[in-house]
Amino acid sequence: MFEFMKISPDQSIVILTGAGISKESGLSTFRGHGGLWQGVRVEQVATPEAFAANPELVHDFYNARKKALLGTEIKPNDAHVALQKLEQEWPGEFTLVTQNVDNLHEAAGSKKLIHMHGELLKGRCVVCGERAVWHDDMDLTSECPNCCAVGAMRVDVVWFGEMPMHMEEIYRKLKRCDLFISIGTSGNVYPAAGFVQVASENALTQTVELNLEPSLNARQFTTGYYGPATQVVPKFVEKILSGK
Repeated sequence: MFEFMKISPDQSIVILTGAGISKESGLSTFRGHGGLWQGVRVEQVATPEAFAANPELVHDFYNARKKALLGTEIKPNDAHVALQKLEQEWPGEFTLVTQNVDNLHEAAGSKKLIHMHGELLKGRCVVCGERAVWHDDMDLTSECPNCCAVGAMRVDVVWFGEMPMHMEEIYRKLKRCDLFISIGTSGNVYPAAGFVQVASENALTQTVELNLEPSLNARQFTTGYYGPATQVVPKFVEKILSGK
């Protein structure tokens, strides 16, 4: 079913996850239907310029997303749980990189985790850069944890035009990994879409795509398997752990 060579327990694994893994937990993708939110294009609430021009609208957008994420019906699914199991049981180096700003990997128990696009449940001061866990709504009266300014807080996510986080560390791990797995990604958002190329610079590295359907860069992977993440990911994890 999965055509890839098994790897030894001392080898390293890097996994990238995208919106496809969280969608099965009930979270809509970032853009949603038609790329609109209350008649406003997402780009109009997800850029530094948008925040400078209309911070109230930007706060409303992320407060609504945060409220949805914190709803009691949103829970990690079987794919999140399977990746936590792989992290816990794999004796070699393991790194989970996610494009998602939700906390579902953490809720499943994942710890070796890098949020390259930031976290919805954190805030950041635009004056001093201080970060803090922030589950409540944010507005123009929200004060920096360092008390340096009132109204200077923004959600700690990467907006259009901003550089993703932790890229140096991510590239370092990609270049030395033995197995790179991409899960639930579209293959059209860079720099994440280029991770398979970075991993493939080492001719011995295997690259696997697990997705609902082939991504735009599916041909760059050693192999791929397609179907819902809640079905594909647990099966693939069991295959890795069984050594078959």
